[in-house]
Amino acid sequence: MGAVSMVGGGDEGDDVVTPGELLGDSAHLVPGRGAYLAPNGRSVRASLTGTRRLVPPPPGSSDQRSVVEVVGLKAHGAVPQPGSIVVARVTKVMARIASADIMCVQSKAVREKFTGIIRQQDVRATEIDKVDMYQSFRPGDIVRALVLSLGDARAYYLSTAKNELGVVSAQSIAGGTMIPISWTEMQCPLTGQVEQRKVAKVD
Repeated sequence: MGAVSMVGGGDEGDDVVTPGELLGDSAHLVPGRGAYLAPNGRSVRASLTGTRRLVPPPPGSSDQRSVVEVVGLKAHGAVPQPGSIVVARVTKVMARIASADIMCVQSKAVREKFTGIIRQQDVRATEIDKVDMYQSFRPGDIVRALVLSLGDARAYYLSTAKNELGVVSAQSIAGGTMIPISWTEMQCPLTGQVEQRKVAKVD
């Protein structure tokens, strides 16, 4: 076989890939920067938008597979990875999921669009079956979340199921920046009205 590893002798080509796109088989390729091994253990896929590049194995290496990397098209911004903490803005709340645009990864700004999804079972650690998405998040909320994995539809699965994760900033219906008053409530300083949220613990 080996034909896969000989694209332009390892130089980067012009083939642009997007998150989740198949790069090749793990029998021939090792995921490098910007790539990951899919849950099936065979497919190597892209984790960011960029150019696919193959790096030959080092001379004398026992593993003769090439390393596949994805080089970002833009200046290297931060990229969400499983296990990283992100800050995201909630864009839509539905009965079982909330969607959010990821803005920062480990306090570094992202330079391309990454979408996150918080599923009902990932909102909090206790009484998961009683979670009400509409009383946990509202569009426009800023949340701190943990990246679980790159999920379906090229969106990252996010979790707020730790005390320090959840809503860190929210505007009330009246337009004021709300103050957290408990694990589940924030209060508008303008009107005194209390709104439900999954609040992140403040240090």
